[in-house]
Parts: sequence; structure tokens; C-alpha cells
Amino acid sequence: MRSLAKNKIWALAATAALLALVAALMAGCSGGSSTQESDANGEAASSDGSDFTLIVGFDQSYPPYGFVGDDGEYTGFDLDLAAEVAERNGWGIELSAIDWDAKDALLGSGTINCIWNGFTMEGREGDYTFSEPYMLNEQVIVVRDDSGIETSEDLAGKTVMTQVDSAALDVLEGNAADLAATFAGGAAQTIGDYNNAFMQLESGMVDAVACDLSIANYQLAANPDAYMVIDTLSSEHYAVGFKQGETDLAATVSDTLREMYEDGTVEELCKKYEEYGLSFENWVLQ
Repeated sequence: MRSLAKNKIWALAATAALLALVAALMAGCSGGSSTQESDANGEAASSDGSDFTLIVGFDQSYPPYGFVGDDGEYTGFDLDLAAEVAERNGWGIELSAIDWDAKDALLGSGTINCIWNGFTMEGREGDYTFSEPYMLNEQVIVVRDDSGIETSEDLAGKTVMTQVDSAALDVLEGNAADLAATFAGGAAQTIGDYNNAFMQLESGMVDAVACDLSIANYQLAANPDAYMVIDTLSSEHYAVGFKQGETDLAATVSDTLREMYEDGTVEELCKKYEEYGLSFENWVLQ
């Protein structure tokens, strides 16, 4: 009988020890879960604070808004705006030169969290959450000054080039489709960036380039006797594009840009790029 009692005591002790071990393990698991939840909440909170990084997707061949300067570093009006907005909000900033045709995939994957580079908002409102528009722009047609082409009607049978997935291409495939149908091949040719488009225009490989007014002004400022604008296809606005639903981030950027206008920072930056054809008169966010 005493042996049986001892066995019961050992059994009870073993059971108690097992329960204590299970309780300790559960407590440890519970503590880990709380830590992960806290980290997740902390990360979410930090996206609005000092740990947030504004990752700017831009076309490095899009002067004066984003391009490679003489020193080999990225520069441009929009990049300066983005850097100032980030600094005023305590954010980090990362400039990411992208393949313009891949911008939607990069934004969707989170590789970049905004598109800020002379980005036309008209016709794209359903695809992005935009900041308030900040700059007036137009789509125009540029030809060589000695080409003999004076109006858009003179482009019949001529080779016209524009950037792939650009606002100019959208216009030529939309409201100006009848005009584009008169071009050689019945449509505008496309190329990856405007720098190469203008190189082909200069060499005579193409007869005209359809592009943003800002790009045209840049080329005219750099080569005042080489080119001329013969037609305006449309008027529009630049805005910063974010992934759909990023309304708070878009509003913060808009508010900061407005502050920068009010304290004179925007005008200073416009003057910085004035030699590239940028005009403070085209700023609209006030």
C-alpha cells in the first residue's frame, strides 16, 4: 500500500511539473505574439514619422524635372521638391531612377512609393491617388527650325516620335488620333526617353517630337536656334502619383508643397532651373 501511495505522489508531481511546463511555454508564446504585434504596430506608426522613407520613382532622362547633372548626380526640379518635402516631414528619401514603362509594377510592388517626375494626372485619375496638381503643362509638337514644317497639317506623311507610355502618346491615341493617323505609318513612333528622341530629331531620323512643354522648353533653352514648337495638342497638370488609397500621404505632400510656395521656396527652385526653360508662372498649387 505504501508503494502504491508513493506511485500516486510521483504521478501527481509529474503531472504538476508537466502543467507548469505547458503554462510556461504558453506564456512564452503569448509574449512572442505580443512583441510581433507591437513591432507591426510600431512599423505602421513609423510610416508617418521619422522612420518613413519617400522612395521617388523618376525618369532620369526627363530634364528639367529629373536628370543626370554634369557632376553625374541625379538632379532636377521635382527631385529638389521631393527632397524638401521629405526634410520638412522628417522622412528619409531615396531617388530611384526607373524604366518609365515599368512604373506601375514598381509602385504596386512597393519598390517605389510615389511617381514624381513631370507626371501628368489627366486621364490617369482612376489609376493612382494623386497629390493636388502643382504645375501647368501642355503637350506640344517640336520640329527642327529649318525643317520647313510650320503646322501640324504639314506632318502628313512625316515621322513623329514620342516617349513610350507618355502623356503625349495618350493624346495622340485619344483626342488627337485623327492627326496621328496622318503620320508616316499611321501613328507616332515611340522610344524609351526624350533625350534619344531629340537626338533622332537633330540627326533627321525623325521629323518631329511630341512631348511635354517642359521638355520642349528645355530643348529650346539649350538649343535656341535648333527647334521650334508648331502646335499644342492639350493642356494638363503635373501631380505626384501614389498607389491607390494613399490619401493621407498625398494630402501631406500637397500641404507641404503649399507651404513651400507660401514661404518662397518654390519660386527659388523655379529660378534655379529657369535656364532649363522652367517658369514659376506655371506653378498652380497655392
